[in-house]
Amino acid sequence: MQEYQGEAYDVIVVGAGHAGSEAALASARMGCQTLLMTINLDMVGFMPCNPSVGGPAKGVVVREIDALGGEMGRNIDKTYIQMRMLNTGKGPAVRALRAQADKRAYSESMKHTVEQQANLTLRQGIVEDLIVEDGAVCGVVTQTGARYAAKAVVITTGTALRGEIIIGELKYSSGPNNSQPAVKLSGNLKKYGLELARFKTGTPPRVKGSTIDYAVTEIQPGDKTPNHFSYTTPDANYLQEQIPCWLTYTNEKTHEIIRENLDRAPMFTGIVEGVGARYCPSIEDKIVRFADKNRHQLFLEPEGRKTEEVYVQGFSTSMPEEVQVKMLHSVAGLEKAEMMRTGYAIEYDVVKPHQLRPSLETKIIAGLFTAGQTNGTSGYEEAAGQGLMAGINAALKVQGRAPFVMKRNEGYIGVMIDDLVTKGTNEPYRLLTSRAEYRLILRHDNADFRLTSYGHEIGLIDDERYQAFLAKKEAVENEIARLSSVRVKPNAEVQALLKERNSAQLKDGVLASDFMKRPEISYGDVITLIGAPEKALTAKEIEQVEIQLKYEGYIKKALEKVDKLKRMEAKRIPTDLDYSTINGLATEARQKLQKIQPETLAQASRISGVNPADLSILMVYLEQGKLVRKAQ
Repeated sequence: MQEYQGEAYDVIVVGAGHAGSEAALASARMGCQTLLMTINLDMVGFMPCNPSVGGPAKGVVVREIDALGGEMGRNIDKTYIQMRMLNTGKGPAVRALRAQADKRAYSESMKHTVEQQANLTLRQGIVEDLIVEDGAVCGVVTQTGARYAAKAVVITTGTALRGEIIIGELKYSSGPNNSQPAVKLSGNLKKYGLELARFKTGTPPRVKGSTIDYAVTEIQPGDKTPNHFSYTTPDANYLQEQIPCWLTYTNEKTHEIIRENLDRAPMFTGIVEGVGARYCPSIEDKIVRFADKNRHQLFLEPEGRKTEEVYVQGFSTSMPEEVQVKMLHSVAGLEKAEMMRTGYAIEYDVVKPHQLRPSLETKIIAGLFTAGQTNGTSGYEEAAGQGLMAGINAALKVQGRAPFVMKRNEGYIGVMIDDLVTKGTNEPYRLLTSRAEYRLILRHDNADFRLTSYGHEIGLIDDERYQAFLAKKEAVENEIARLSSVRVKPNAEVQALLKERNSAQLKDGVLASDFMKRPEISYGDVITLIGAPEKALTAKEIEQVEIQLKYEGYIKKALEKVDKLKRMEAKRIPTDLDYSTINGLATEARQKLQKIQPETLAQASRISGVNPADLSILMVYLEQGKLVRKAQ
């Protein structure tokens, strides 16, 4: 590497949002000297949109981040104002923890964590260019001309990359929440050969809490039962004095105001050029697309303990300001609400994710990684999950170690990254439970069983925490083994319990593990009948025993599919092949394979346009060693 003036680091992370914070902390904790560059030191871990963490699929991602040794779960556990488990009436595969955050406290806590981290330097500055030599990144250049050398760079610019805010007819250059945008970096990324796309997202108005009439809304309280995102947060720390959210609805008057002003709506007048999120549409888009609906839910979410600002969830809009006020005042409870911040849309540049390897390293510039909304995703959780993986893999690359690639059967993070690099995305990508074909084994409750061993091996989970996890795992396994060896007999006590629960009477003795598979029977019932183990289990251990036994048959079928996937993942494919030399491939398959350059046969099978016949041909060429590499 050429000698540059200025400082040298192992890893430089550009952007200190949710992706950047995780990337920098992971790299530093793995022993790499790391520089975290941010446009504004006051916006580390900032929440420019909704004041919440978690929810369907996303909550599992936060648990996965924590199981690997990341920070988001610990940080929200320190700064939430409400915690609630969603979908409790459904099966464990779709249960989801969601926390309302104190936005300012969350950001301040994350910034403090970053500032206190060994091997990590936090600095304010705008990165405008990369230093690239011989196809590899070796540093960055800032707006002031400062040059910093690095062995790996992670770009996590969020919505700041050539960001533009749109409100009605007004459009101006800006990052989120009227922060500075990163204007020149986009052009330089293009200069190095990266393809960019233009996406759009939006945010709703904020209203003053004391001007809301809560009497005509429905209260949405937090849970009384302790629950946290981090496995390290004790139940004793559970917050009892939580702040409720409130539910209200749009109505025909709201919809009429919107329809009357569609000629001023940027997304219908052509002012908005970027592609918006399908699963988080603006309220004006909802009214047009779902014209048969006479109302839409709106959640009033307090933004913290020391602010009057209330976030109107579900009311994202870029309508002109005076129209937004009329829209708000048409809603029950908001008739006299004062608007404190105007809703807006924001357009920004993204790196098309088919240009990435599963490690999130770019294919054309060695050592350059991208993560978060830079890769076309939406949401804090998706960003943090990618940031953690990019930071891990940047550090592993610097250390000369093999990359860590999470498989689809190992986590929602693995599903998300595989979707991005294999299929790409034409709109802001959002994780949904339906995207995961193995969601029964990718549950909120078992992220530690799936990923903590990886976190320990990588170096983000210390020995003390790892030993605690192993003790939990052993306790669960021992109790399942015990229940699988003890029989429940059809005595009077058992039959009385079954009659009380409206469950069929026993005709013969059954294993306690099978007895517990009855929906009406709990672990507590079973140990009342057969006796407790020598050492009592914790609530979380009991949860694992119950889920693993009650859903054993379904889990077994899912694991059988995983075994098939593993065999396909084991068949590696060189990533510089000339697919034009493979006879018999369909034209679409050849073009897609050439573009994506899959690393395994399993990844090739997930590419849209590659059918089973194409896979069979590819497998023959692979086994016969007839694959031809692209000319350099």
